[in-house]
Amino acid sequence: MNALLQDYWKNRPAWSVALIWYLRAMAVLLIGGGLIHWARIVGIVPWRGVWFWDMPIEWQAATVFFAVLDLVAAIGLWLTVSWGTVMWLTRALTQVVMHTAFSDVFGRRPYEIGFYLTTIAIYLVLLYLSDREQRR
Repeated sequence: MNALLQDYWKNRPAWSVALIWYLRAMAVLLIGGGLIHWARIVGIVPWRGVWFWDMPIEWQAATVFFAVLDLVAAIGLWLTVSWGTVMWLTRALTQVVMHTAFSDVFGRRPYEIGFYLTTIAIYLVLLYLSDREQRR
């Protein structure tokens, strides 16, 4: 078993490949999120039983913001360009701020905050490992 793991570790894909696939997985999630936001805006699905036009103005602004940003960030992440990562990090950190600093308006969502912080941490670890591997 130990020899099998060592053999796999020696023949594993490069960390840069893992980083690219991670960013593309995040892109797929963002495409789904962006489409859900647009479905709310055009009146296909409500959010927690509330239609877009009945939402408070703060929620409407956030829905439009994330509807656009999710799809733009998804394109950038899929193409693995630097602006895509910046857009994704901006989006994730905006969600964290919304549900911490403005929890009285947007509600406190600890699982969502944990998800975004975990995805950012995984990205930073993969980025570090990829950079370290390329320097060798």
